Amino acid sequence: MAPPLIQLKDIRLTFGGTPLLSGVELNVAPSERVCLIGRNGSGKSTLLKIAAGLVEPDGGTRFVQPGATVRYLPQEPDFGEHKTTLAYVEAGLAPGDDQHQARYLLEQLGLTGDENPHNLSGGEARRAALACVLAPSPDILLLDEPTNHLDLSTIEWLEQELDSRRSALVLISHDRRFLTNLSRSTAWLDRGRIKQIDRGFASFEAWRDEVLAEEERDQHKLDRKIVDEEHWLRHGVSGRRKRNVKRLANLHALRDQRRNYRGTAGSANLAAAEAEQSGKLVIEAKAITKAYGERKIVETFSTRIQRGDRLGIIGPNGAGKTTLVNLLTGGAQPDSGTLRLGANLEMATLDQHRESLDPKTTLAEALTGGRGDHVMVGGKPKHVVGYMKDFLFAQEQRGTPLEVLSGGERGRLMLARALAKPSNLLVLDEPTNDLDLDTLDVLEEMLGDYEGTVILISHDRDFLDRVVTSVIAPEGNGKWIEYAGGYSDMLAQRGADLKRETVKVQPATDKREEHSAAPASAPKRKLSFNEKHALETLPKKMETLHADIAKLQRVLDDPNLYTRDRKKFDDTSAAIAKAHEELSAAEERWLELEMLREEIEQA
Repeated sequence: MAPPLIQLKDIRLTFGGTPLLSGVELNVAPSERVCLIGRNGSGKSTLLKIAAGLVEPDGGTRFVQPGATVRYLPQEPDFGEHKTTLAYVEAGLAPGDDQHQARYLLEQLGLTGDENPHNLSGGEARRAALACVLAPSPDILLLDEPTNHLDLSTIEWLEQELDSRRSALVLISHDRRFLTNLSRSTAWLDRGRIKQIDRGFASFEAWRDEVLAEEERDQHKLDRKIVDEEHWLRHGVSGRRKRNVKRLANLHALRDQRRNYRGTAGSANLAAAEAEQSGKLVIEAKAITKAYGERKIVETFSTRIQRGDRLGIIGPNGAGKTTLVNLLTGGAQPDSGTLRLGANLEMATLDQHRESLDPKTTLAEALTGGRGDHVMVGGKPKHVVGYMKDFLFAQEQRGTPLEVLSGGERGRLMLARALAKPSNLLVLDEPTNDLDLDTLDVLEEMLGDYEGTVILISHDRDFLDRVVTSVIAPEGNGKWIEYAGGYSDMLAQRGADLKRETVKVQPATDKREEHSAAPASAPKRKLSFNEKHALETLPKKMETLHADIAKLQRVLDDPNLYTRDRKKFDDTSAAIAKAHEELSAAEERWLELEMLREEIEQA
């Protein structure tokens, strides 16, 4: 057996009282593919940082084979002072590395290399970071949630790219299909320790259930043994003092073992507050269209959504998924065609703008709107601590500022806020981002039990297969087609994967030949100063509007406001309507400019 490329031995780390890592062992051999599984907050990302040499543990040793190269992909990349994405990727190359890999990988991931790293969207930042860690072709790749913010076609490209490489992989991901396709062994980080099997993720859940069932049996036997020993202590003490002392010591040891046992964390208790039943017809769209200039986003699309349907919308970033959802739910007006919404609709939404909340706000304030100790769940008050526990937050986190929450904790918080509102139509934009696998299971069960209608945007193929009853996919030039079934059913009906557009840059020789053959070609269109300025500033404006809307909504959430202060209710209602109009206009303008930018770059 080959010696490990990287070895962690007896790693220990404690934050606060409970140890985060207790004697963790992890070995990664050449070309090994390990998926690192664990609950949110179990220490997966911290362990990966220790493996990368970025965090020093309290105890234990880290060994990396001399000469082996290690590259680490964090959840939030740091672009430093680099002026372009190409400069950022090239900075990660060693002197002997192939410099052309930087440009090649950026092009494959849909970037030109000229982008300012500090103005990138979440998906673009993730693609630039991936190019940076892949370009050196390292011996070991440590990837923390590599599929976050990526569209489906890019995820599938990344799978193929990683599968073709000889690098050893350690993967943290919530994407079951991604883990199943790439992993060959599984390391389960649970209650500070690692259990490992030489099988990929496909075998993990069944194995985990067996381990937990055996552990439960062992604890039951321990409890029975303690009861028997305590019965002896009360009724069966003999005259043989030495024997009694030893047996009593054993009883104390059994009690200590039981007292120090760390049980598994409970499951999240996700439940949507359901409003009165909607009409049978929820949404009917007939030949709706939407375009920005000459760019068609939606072209003569028709659908009929009925109560209980679960509709999935997929497509590349920038394809217009959010615009389509806004059209279907009445949040935006189509250029032509008709839209009919059903009777008695009560909609709750979960969008991707988790950063719209004030980072200084505490967890309890975010749930209660800063009013008292109770959350209105389905129109009824529930104590905030009890509601926090439903979403796996500890009582001690009540006063925790949002800025220190992990990605998974922020995801659970946004779910908690969305599900508290009474609804019969749930609109979820990337609900699986940052959630651990156990919480994903509970979310799937909740959506299965939900009696209303669900519309969701997702790039998680397994989640789509488990939840939705139909999938809407883009076919290009504004055309969208609805397919019955989940993601796999859609692929079977289409007979092909979704196309992934990449930026293609011709070699310099081709460009010279092209110029000599067509010297009179028209000059390339460029963005004007005003267009560039708007493209850079609109995201901040949209973020501010999201925050303003959230603040106004918290005011309107007060059930007594209308009767107590009618003028304030009317003024706040008018202000939130105006903010929504401004946000819609800003989003449309930004999307128009972003599409223009892509068109210019691909020309």
